[in-house]
Amino acid sequence: MKKSIALLLALVMLVSLAGCGNNAAPAPAEKANYKIGVMTGTVSQGEEEFRAGENMKAKYGDMIVLSTYPDRFMQEQETTITNMMAMASDPDVKAIVMVQAVPGAAAAIAKVREVRDDILFVLGVPGEDPDVIAEYGDVIMQTNDLARGAQIAQQAKDMGAEVLVHYSFPRHMSYEMLSARRDLMKAEAEKIGLKWVEQDAPDPTGDAGVPGTQQFIMEDLPRKVAEYGENTAFFGTNCAMMEPMIRQTVETGAIFPVQCCPSPYHALPAALGISVPDDKAGNLEFIISEIDKKVDEAGMDGRIATWSVPVNMMYVEAGVRYAIEYLDGNTNGKADAAVLTEIMSDVAKGPIVLQNYGDYDHYFLYLGAPAEF
Repeated sequence: MKKSIALLLALVMLVSLAGCGNNAAPAPAEKANYKIGVMTGTVSQGEEEFRAGENMKAKYGDMIVLSTYPDRFMQEQETTITNMMAMASDPDVKAIVMVQAVPGAAAAIAKVREVRDDILFVLGVPGEDPDVIAEYGDVIMQTNDLARGAQIAQQAKDMGAEVLVHYSFPRHMSYEMLSARRDLMKAEAEKIGLKWVEQDAPDPTGDAGVPGTQQFIMEDLPRKVAEYGENTAFFGTNCAMMEPMIRQTVETGAIFPVQCCPSPYHALPAALGISVPDDKAGNLEFIISEIDKKVDEAGMDGRIATWSVPVNMMYVEAGVRYAIEYLDGNTNGKADAAVLTEIMSDVAKGPIVLQNYGDYDHYFLYLGAPAEF
């Protein structure tokens, strides 16, 4: 898999990439005098992070204690609290990694800290107000969606695009973050010479539902290619759009720079007809290899891209490895940006960018590295 990196130096304040020792993936710590709790969604609610937790358990053995939050986490926050308290009841548990940090995480951490103030909390994908969760997490990781705006436009340009089509609908464009990302994407596209095309699509929550949205993408994308040519790149703001968008991109020979939620697992296997055996579930190397093979077979080399590692799997693995570095005394305090950046770059197998959220030195916005197939 060929990697091309499009990083936003103008829009973000980069956290230093200075090295802090060797953060290559550590060997299982058989003699570690601590344990690390990993709390994720269930396989039905968040398979990527669930599989990542299993991978950490397979790698580090008894040092990892696994738990899940309930599928109905909004209605069952007491269960989230109970499950986290159960992990914290083991005095050997010195760190807890939670991905996703769904609503209820702050209350759960608050309860734990009433009896244990020695636990490091590493949180990914916070689902509560940033200023609230910032009071409770020691290290917080979230995708930098605003910075992705210019990154997506630049990635499309790097892949040979002359036109960039943005699919969305009024409900999404009423969301401040998605609207701001669109504006930044448009500005960057025009700056670097891409023709910008904005296309409304049916809202999947509307009368026609998901099938209506998908049918529109299936029919409209070929029309756009017929109008603007094969060097047209497509981006959509909704997950339901991704599979038909990838299918039609391959069918028409167009360009697909990244999903709305960047991950090799997101829509690519289904769109490319890849079946994943049970023994390969959560095996990132397998899925990337299969995607690369299918893309080459379709004659689409260099025309399909995503991020090199699923975001939520990144947060689980990087969170565990960071906790190990902290507990082994290899970090400068609880939130060491340089160590975290080095670990995340190693997991992603390429440079990544971290930006502090607001004035918080422990709340990090993550911009991953695009990777072409």
